[in-house]
Amino acid sequence: MYENFAFVIAFTAFGIAFVILNVSILSRFLRPTVKDPVKETIYECGEPAIGSSWIRFDIRFYVVAIVFLLFEVEVAFLFPWAVVFKDLKGAGPMVIGMPFVFVEAAVFLLILGVALVYVWAKGDLDWVKAISSKPKPADPLSTSANAGPSEEKPAEVVAPSE
Repeated sequence: MYENFAFVIAFTAFGIAFVILNVSILSRFLRPTVKDPVKETIYECGEPAIGSSWIRFDIRFYVVAIVFLLFEVEVAFLFPWAVVFKDLKGAGPMVIGMPFVFVEAAVFLLILGVALVYVWAKGDLDWVKAISSKPKPADPLSTSANAGPSEEKPAEVVAPSE
């Protein structure tokens, strides 16, 4: 019985030794050590960087990715259900747990449908959101909204410096 564990321990030791040998010892001898300023420049996907990396990132990429992952993972839960349902269906038409399994999947799909309708109604599936035709209400804390006609100041004109 323990001879099976000997094979596992031997292959594990061989794997650990192989990784340590390649990563720490052989890589020091095989990698190029010539310093070159061209090799040390920052690039992305083979293209030189243009501009600053601190730019405003559009949140739509993130939202679409998260919504996709959520629905993808939830749909992946249907595969084990399908296997169980297939086994129950093959056992005969009068299996006691079959209606429960079917109702359970229907409730799960209903929750997925409600979530999809919610995300769709919220507008998170639209790549370009529609602009509302209603004007935005004025901010009550803004000084321009609270200023009356007598308190308005003319805009200052600044002459360009030479």
